Amino acid sequence: MLFDAKSADVKSDDGPDGEIQGKQAVKIVAGNSNRPLADAISAYLKLPMTKGQVKRFADMEIFVEIQENVRGQDVFVVQSTSFPVNDNMMELLILIDALKRSSARRITAVMPYFGYARQDRKPGPRTPITAKLVANLIERAGADRVLTLDLHAGQIQGFFDIPTDNLFAAPVMTRDIEENFGKTDDVVVVSPDVGGVVRARALAKRIGAPIAICDKRRERPGESEVMNVIGEVEGKRCILIDDIVDSGGTLCNAAEALLKNGAIEASAYITHGVLSGGAVSRIQASKLKSLVITDSILPTEGVKAAKNIRVISISTLIGEAIMRTSREESVSSLFY
Repeated sequence: MLFDAKSADVKSDDGPDGEIQGKQAVKIVAGNSNRPLADAISAYLKLPMTKGQVKRFADMEIFVEIQENVRGQDVFVVQSTSFPVNDNMMELLILIDALKRSSARRITAVMPYFGYARQDRKPGPRTPITAKLVANLIERAGADRVLTLDLHAGQIQGFFDIPTDNLFAAPVMTRDIEENFGKTDDVVVVSPDVGGVVRARALAKRIGAPIAICDKRRERPGESEVMNVIGEVEGKRCILIDDIVDSGGTLCNAAEALLKNGAIEASAYITHGVLSGGAVSRIQASKLKSLVITDSILPTEGVKAAKNIRVISISTLIGEAIMRTSREESVSSLFY
């Protein structure tokens, strides 16, 4: 497995939008978890990818070689820790270690999808908090800061003792909703569970729509049952909003409950399309009019072929955040 391209120094004069400027050199390094997204970020920044190599020995040990000078430079490592989670996680850690030992000035782990984020607390006795363990591993590997997108739980930022920027896909989703829904007079933003109310309220505020909540009872992991719909959805176009879709059960049940309560249609906007097991088939057979996910996780062929699943890119958002980080400018202003 290879990631090939050239690096580029930062320009000190004014340039077109998207081009990083300043005195320090910036390099973009990509692992193999989501090369199309990394390439799109690189294109937005007008910085070719740093040349390097990631390969595996016969026993599947990962070997990394950075084939360009990175001494004293600002390096951004783009790598989602999605399926296969452990392989992609180790690849990220080894890339960071290689850059640290090559005397990079600053290393930022750009993780569009942060694996293990759902293990952010102890659900019972004698269980781990794996999200904290992952944070420790990234720090010890040598990362100086982390850039991620729509963390499952915002408090995961506190697991790190290095600066951590949690971006939000809401601006990208808002733009897509405006393009595809037109007027939002009959639109209701719906949280598929009580825990997602803050996220739903933020999106509803952006598009000027009311919110509703699906009161969900989960009988066992991976299965859910929608019991009640809180809010007025009759005669409305409903938009379900969440950070992760895994099995798809929650979304499918929520869509069915909304339609039973008089909704005209139910669509969904989700940041991270994990879509494990038979999730794609389940969603295609469901009453969801459409499921919109970002490319934080590399879409599978099944996702690409699904008629009611659509992928929107967050490359511009992440590219802009990288550019502002390199310039020491505000990142939070992207969302206001």
